[in-house]
Amino acid sequence: MEFSTILQKISKQFKDGLPFVLYSLPNSSEVNIVLQKDSKLYDTECYAEECFVLAPFDYHEKAFCIPSKKSELLKSTFTLNTIEKNTIAVQEDSQKKEIYCKQVNGVIAEIIIRNASKIVLSRKKEFPLEKFDLSLLIKRILNLYPTAFRYVWFHPETGLWCGASPEVLIKTEGVSFETMALAGTQRIEINKEPHWDFKELNEQKIVVDAISTSLQKVTSVVRISKTYNHEAASLVHLRTDITGILKKGKATLSTITSVLHPTPAVCGTPQKYAKSYILENENYNREFYTGFVGPICEKRACSRLFVNLRCMKIENNIAILFVGGGITIDSDPESEWEETQHKLQTMLQVINPML
Repeated sequence: MEFSTILQKISKQFKDGLPFVLYSLPNSSEVNIVLQKDSKLYDTECYAEECFVLAPFDYHEKAFCIPSKKSELLKSTFTLNTIEKNTIAVQEDSQKKEIYCKQVNGVIAEIIIRNASKIVLSRKKEFPLEKFDLSLLIKRILNLYPTAFRYVWFHPETGLWCGASPEVLIKTEGVSFETMALAGTQRIEINKEPHWDFKELNEQKIVVDAISTSLQKVTSVVRISKTYNHEAASLVHLRTDITGILKKGKATLSTITSVLHPTPAVCGTPQKYAKSYILENENYNREFYTGFVGPICEKRACSRLFVNLRCMKIENNIAILFVGGGITIDSDPESEWEETQHKLQTMLQVINPML
């Protein structure tokens, strides 16, 4: 189906208040569209049917979903158009900066007394939109970040969410699986190799070790790659690939997601303590930010689930952007604030013409 026709159908679906999701896998020009035929909010606990899932950060083995059997399924391709990215000035709120830096110091104090090795601290920032344009949003998110998992989700009970995630939570094909450890963040500088300091390298090791340990419960084979640089939008991260074989009969998708989510990259380690600290001290509801999102094939034959990073929620002509960073004993509050400022640029590029 022509991409222009797809955009018209999605615009009508949105106007009618009916759920939909549009998504494209990394490095793909194919777009998948799922248009739900009713407005019911479905959820899934067993992941036994073909659907697209959206799970919150505070996940308890149940995710919202748009089931394929309740929807019209469409596919299209789009021609990749290069969109120039220009850094968008973000007004610094001195009071919010002071609060965030104080929170970072609080996390470091927790780590010093050895309650945790790493805790991920995040915040949100709102940007009023002069005129929201859904078709333009879709075009820009698909074209700006072709190497990421891009999606636009709408349900009247969850609102409109979209993102361009660089991080795989889990990819499965039968009993084979792939995941990754992604940590450390720097701005890409042309013709200059990133230099990773001890804090960033140690943070990556913490993430790799935590994921590997968690996977022992559900895998029979685990392989860990060398760590390398991974570019995502205007940022570069440290990445380590983790692959292997799942235990037959014991590793359902529900079990795997419960083991892996939330990852050390978006929560911290030890997982249980870091998550409880975040829920008690972050002072806002992450909702679906740092949850997971993606398509699942029927009978769990395959899945492509991604950590919901570099995302935003749009409601009442306001874009709510979510950003965060991993805090360790070597963190500097000022640097952590600057990292979140840089991360705002990913979604700001998407909404730039609407600001």
